[in-house]
Amino acid sequence: MTQARRVQARRAVAQRVQARRAVAQRVQARRVVACGALLGLLLGASACGSDDGGPERVNPGLAVGGGPSASASAGSSAAPSAAPASYAAPLPRSEPTGIKIPRLNVSAPMSELGLKPDGTIEEPPLSKPNLAGWWKDGPTPGEGGPSVILGHVDANRHAAVFYRLKELRPGDRVQVTRQDGRTATFAVQSVEQVPKSSFPGQKVYAEDLDYSALRLVTCGGTFDSSTGHYVDNVIAYTRLVTG
Repeated sequence: MTQARRVQARRAVAQRVQARRAVAQRVQARRVVACGALLGLLLGASACGSDDGGPERVNPGLAVGGGPSASASAGSSAAPSAAPASYAAPLPRSEPTGIKIPRLNVSAPMSELGLKPDGTIEEPPLSKPNLAGWWKDGPTPGEGGPSVILGHVDANRHAAVFYRLKELRPGDRVQVTRQDGRTATFAVQSVEQVPKSSFPGQKVYAEDLDYSALRLVTCGGTFDSSTGHYVDNVIAYTRLVTG
């Protein structure tokens, strides 16, 4: 190879590296913007639950999907992490169509959540308590990085799709069906309940990961009747597995 060709080859390599870095920076910027928008939403609790009553109006024996509520309940501390048998490599991008959580007897359709004109995220309508919502500007479930699915804890005096989210334990499976016909299966790693004033937005929405993760988010803790919202968030952290 001549000197001129070697110079051209080095320049081509440098250009490809620069292009990849630019793409990575755009992706990270998008995640940071999403993080800020969603953090604002969750601090305001506008996607959490009922606007006509607190938890005392919810039937605690009602589990979405028709099964009985489990007797165990999670505390406010995070559950210990547990590694599943085998993690899976990320999948290509494909939008989700539904979610199933066998332990909680959850089987729900999926909606897309974007931003409202005021910059906060949309939320599933309270008139459809069994509808979950995927943050469409983040990774799709199964794609590399943290995807996020939100769901109400209660709505219109009844338990909603993520009412029992705090009952998840490490190793429990979460199954997300996708438009490409695949089902992305995730294993729960940990569950935590945190005050909205200290919600870990960067970790939930914009953490830089080299694997596929899914975060499930709803509200929890005490219902503040003066504001009409719950004071905490319940977050389940999961990772893509082979099955």
